[in-house]
Amino acid sequence: MKVRVIGAGLAGCEAAWQLAKRGVETELYEMKPVKKTPAHKSDMFAELVCSNSFKAARINSAAGLLKEEMRRMGSLLMECADQCTVPAGGALAVDRTLFSAMVTEKIKNSDNIIVVEKEISKLPEDGINVIATGPLTSDELADDIKNKFGGALSFFDAAAPIVTYDSIDTEFAFTASRYGKGGGDDYINCPMNKEQYELFYNELIKAERTPLHGVDVQNPKVYEGCMPVEVMAQRGADTLRFGPMKPVGLKDPKTGHRPWAVLQLRKENKDGTMYNLVGFQTNLKFGEQKRVFGLIPALKNAEFVRYGVMHRNTFIDSPRLLNPDFSLRSNNNIFFAGQMTGVEGYMESGASGLIAGINAAARAGVCESLIPSEYTMTGALCRYISDETVKDFQPMGANLGVLPPLEEHIRDKQLRAQAYADRALSLLEVDS
Repeated sequence: MKVRVIGAGLAGCEAAWQLAKRGVETELYEMKPVKKTPAHKSDMFAELVCSNSFKAARINSAAGLLKEEMRRMGSLLMECADQCTVPAGGALAVDRTLFSAMVTEKIKNSDNIIVVEKEISKLPEDGINVIATGPLTSDELADDIKNKFGGALSFFDAAAPIVTYDSIDTEFAFTASRYGKGGGDDYINCPMNKEQYELFYNELIKAERTPLHGVDVQNPKVYEGCMPVEVMAQRGADTLRFGPMKPVGLKDPKTGHRPWAVLQLRKENKDGTMYNLVGFQTNLKFGEQKRVFGLIPALKNAEFVRYGVMHRNTFIDSPRLLNPDFSLRSNNNIFFAGQMTGVEGYMESGASGLIAGINAAARAGVCESLIPSEYTMTGALCRYISDETVKDFQPMGANLGVLPPLEEHIRDKQLRAQAYADRALSLLEVDS
């Protein structure tokens, strides 16, 4: 039996891979390069639109546990990510071009995957289908989903700018990771004293923003994990100093002291020719980004290879619509996967695609279905998106709070996280 996967983002590629390696003939539909959204720049699959970081690497963290579970379940995305890493302290970050290229190559070289470059504007009515069109689902398909299942929900997401390494003024910067994690010098740190920070802050909160159609540009509905830096700054003068510009764990070798505020830059590619402004997702007009971010001394002459942008993210009311295996309650031959299900984050999207792909293969009769234990991070996310008791459904990323509590209370934070990870991995069922 043939299975369709619609969308070649992170979730769609993972779902197609899981189907194909179980011997299922899979048609992968992708509207690029024929049609792109404003946020997409590349023709390749699994494009990373926002950050190039997959969050914490250590297993005794929510994000690290999820990635380890995916590794053990044979994830394509984790196989590629582990081969495309760039230094990022305690995080797993990748060269986004190499990562997408590797995923694209593996998908196109699979004997069981046929890539169809075509936009799908309506939900298929026959066969088994995995809908993984992402938070930037095209308007026609999004409208069809809304008409069939009720109003979809949406919020706005933002991406951070990228600058060239050669344009960073290293006289006003130093290399280090917080508390010496990772290689110890995985980030370029751009320190600011109090006077410099206050000038930057005052210009940031009054800078012009790009209009969003039908939205209050000053107070858009945004996801907390990708909040534009200018929106965050409106909460108070010190908000950034306790957020993306926090100086804790860093010491400026030129002064011997902790700076008043610090912007960290993280490698975008293995060659280190491009750097991402960490935590600086923004919706400022391009000229304003150059002007305001140029007030940070190390970026006074920065050359931007990509400015920050904001885009709509659409997700469905999953607790009302989906089973824990990501199939529709009203039609178990249709699966949804990715951020449109309300999982938030790159690897959370990938994990949903992995589970949806395996269960679509089970629906095709080639393997057993798989819903991981609720004590695993993957299983906890499956439970969250299908929990009918949730009233005000909002996107959720991997976090220890979605896991059932431990039997014993452990006061030490690291030991408690390790206990969650040990329990999860001991109960993980791997479908092969």
